[in-house]
Amino acid sequence: MAARHLIIGGGTAGINAIRTIREEERERSEITLVSAERPYSRMVLPYFLDRSIAESHVYTATPRILAEWGVKSHVGRRATSLDPKGNVVTLDDGTKLEYDDCMIATGSSAVRAPVAGADGANVHSFWTLDEAKGVIAGIAPGSHVVMVGAGFISFTILNSILSLGAKLTIVEIAPRILPRMVDGPGAELVEKWLEKHGVTIRTGATVSAIEDVKGKPGTPARKRIKFARGAKGGDIIADVVIMATGIKTNLDWLKDSGLRIDRGIVVDSHLRSNAPNVYAAGDVAQGPDLIAGGTSIHAIEPTAQEHGRVVGANMAGKDVQYRGSVIINIVEVCHLDVASFGAWDDTTAEVISASRPDRPAYRKMLFRGDRMTGAIILGPSSDIWTTNDVGMLKGLVQTGQPLGQFKERLRQQPFDVKTAFIAAKTTARLLPETVVGRPSKAPGDTPVAV
Repeated sequence: MAARHLIIGGGTAGINAIRTIREEERERSEITLVSAERPYSRMVLPYFLDRSIAESHVYTATPRILAEWGVKSHVGRRATSLDPKGNVVTLDDGTKLEYDDCMIATGSSAVRAPVAGADGANVHSFWTLDEAKGVIAGIAPGSHVVMVGAGFISFTILNSILSLGAKLTIVEIAPRILPRMVDGPGAELVEKWLEKHGVTIRTGATVSAIEDVKGKPGTPARKRIKFARGAKGGDIIADVVIMATGIKTNLDWLKDSGLRIDRGIVVDSHLRSNAPNVYAAGDVAQGPDLIAGGTSIHAIEPTAQEHGRVVGANMAGKDVQYRGSVIINIVEVCHLDVASFGAWDDTTAEVISASRPDRPAYRKMLFRGDRMTGAIILGPSSDIWTTNDVGMLKGLVQTGQPLGQFKERLRQQPFDVKTAFIAAKTTARLLPETVVGRPSKAPGDTPVAV
């Protein structure tokens, strides 16, 4: 009897798992996909927002591709309960699906700050395709857009909003922008850069309410953003408000499942939960952390892709262990590259840092002994040193190659990463690294690379 694989979630992790099963299995299995939405790439939504791509290019595994893969699809349905003992998942329409093994990759949802009026008209999140459509409908040249939250999500769509001819104001409750991605000096550099490009930034500001402002008859109501007492500056009037105030993992439906859940579903080095035939991947998985050790949730695209490939290979009968994920955040804003890797915020690590305000450029490297465990780098996208060093710093953090005497060279010449990268033989360490024990295959005519 063919093995029955159940994939819950049609995002990056789920689609990579399906493709990997088909590439690795010896005998054809049954694959069933449950996905609340048509499978699409969240990472390309900013390009959909600025109209660089059509909606048809947002989707990944189309019905044709799923049919070619022989996948039974329950698209538009949600899983509502899991019975690991009975190997059954129940859907929101009452359908019961039996499985031999199951992968949970239900991802995350946007969370709006508990502010009066945050659920009103012309107030949007930007996490799903439908939410992106709402933002598109509200923005026109000359519109004033206010983004509440100055984290990674906001910064992925910043360029798109400006390209539509809108005026942009960013509001952040923390004392600085990008608080979970860069340190104080890095944030200061980014803030000055954005202000030069016409972006208004207000930090240390708590929104207390979002109210309608009535305009002329027949015109859409604008929004008044009010602030808590003590905040600098007055109210802000906007045409569109985007709430980018965080995400939460979609785990509520598993509360009676018996799975071990901490901040996410706790999984082992094979990405198995405490139910041995139930795997977890992507945002919901609290899995191995390559740099810090132990387990962490890394709600980022690279981790979701790797998780999906590892689970897919294990479902197909291989024995693949996951080395662990590395936190990676890379974004480009107004042609300034901003990136951080690994334990960039480790307050106990040894630090080497430097800046060149004239370029402008900034980098910070964190060490345990002579191994780099984290890094921050900022610089113009047109700057070849930035382009090269982003990849090399990531490689040094990912491999943990000992730098020996070249750590001291970096201290003396922190903008000469290439010499340390080459001397540590980092490329030789990176080249043979694979996620599922083989080189990646070309994706053919499908949009999913494994």
